[in-house]
Amino acid sequence: MTKKERLKKVFPILEKKFGVPRAALEFETPYQLMVAVILSAQCTDARVNIVTKELFKVVKEPKDIRKMDLATLEKYIKSTGFYKNKAKNIKLNAEMMLEKYGDVIPKELEKLVELPGVGRKTANVVLGELWNIREGIVVDTHVKRLSNLIGFVKSDNPEIIERELMKLVPKKHWFVYSHYMILHGRDKCIARRPKCDICEIRDYCKYNLDNLKKSGINN
Repeated sequence: MTKKERLKKVFPILEKKFGVPRAALEFETPYQLMVAVILSAQCTDARVNIVTKELFKVVKEPKDIRKMDLATLEKYIKSTGFYKNKAKNIKLNAEMMLEKYGDVIPKELEKLVELPGVGRKTANVVLGELWNIREGIVVDTHVKRLSNLIGFVKSDNPEIIERELMKLVPKKHWFVYSHYMILHGRDKCIARRPKCDICEIRDYCKYNLDNLKKSGINN
């Protein structure tokens, strides 16, 4: 089975299962989303939402971060991990936003990734969630792991994975592809304890099929 053939089998199953994905991060303004995604690095969305529930009472736009001293920001976001680095980046991000764009987040990936704390993953999430703009594919730990296990890519490098997936996945599906990998990773393809026996895509997953061959079981 080629990668394209596998994708044509797997994608409709996940599409039927998850439907139209919704953002797990909670926000009211575009700037809040960018801050939330920065905080989500090495942290769960659930934890970020707990933190931002309080933070976003006082932070709506970059000017609110400018007014807040670094120590106060650190206290708000401490439980997200790596909080000192995140706080520093968020402060620098706000300054650059105000200097270059005011309160308006740029809609170009090249401009977004120039902002402190914003890499390709964050930029792709912001563009996709806010404006349904597809400049690339979000590659987080779930997307990296599942894309390899299912058999769509063979690499641990996020940039290589993104390039390979962009060649394989139709552009109209770039944004939802990441959502489906993340949701399926949380539901069935759980790290270290995948539920292969009840997985909806087990008949097309390279990891599962390879394991069946090793055990001498014909699927």
